[in-house]
Amino acid sequence: MKREYAVAEKLLQINAVKLNPQNPFTWASGWRSPIYCDNRKILSYPHIRDYIKSELTNAVFTEFPNATVIAGVATAGIPHGALVSDLLSLPFIYVRSKPKEHGMGNQIEGVLEAGAQVVVIEDLISTGKSSMEAVVAIQQAGANVIGLASVFNYGFTTAEDLFAKANIPVISLSNYSALIEVALQKNKITESEVEHLKSWRENPSEWGR
Repeated sequence: MKREYAVAEKLLQINAVKLNPQNPFTWASGWRSPIYCDNRKILSYPHIRDYIKSELTNAVFTEFPNATVIAGVATAGIPHGALVSDLLSLPFIYVRSKPKEHGMGNQIEGVLEAGAQVVVIEDLISTGKSSMEAVVAIQQAGANVIGLASVFNYGFTTAEDLFAKANIPVISLSNYSALIEVALQKNKITESEVEHLKSWRENPSEWGR
């Protein structure tokens, strides 16, 4: 089984991903969505956690062999980034959404040397906004972001365009298309719901209004 399908199956298995086209979820952005992804649940299942850790580490090692630092995006990307950096025996940092309002006022926690070759780790990619904010913070600190890796990717065109414009290569263990296929095979959704789910990704900000 291809990696993206195997990972999607495991996310569905532990209910890290919920699909409900009939009673959509509301995201923090206000978007109505037939899917909710909570990859924090991976951490509570040791066997799944080990699998994701291994696959994410292999992906980073294969695609970004020149990495010298792993960076997690606060908060959900931190544990996955720390696990990857541990397996690769590389330094780890994490990036806040904004600088702290007390203490040293850091946005980047840990030691980041100028010229470092950084791979950013996310638990999932939706619009790409938080990922790019982390990328910019790292670049402003004088380091180079050579890639971004995530467990799951919604595959929004806006995010793809954002990363392409910034020349940031992206790899993800699984994606929305693979998830829909696996969910259908596992009878989590019906054939009639598939097109409904696909239409959401085409225009998520207006879907369900």
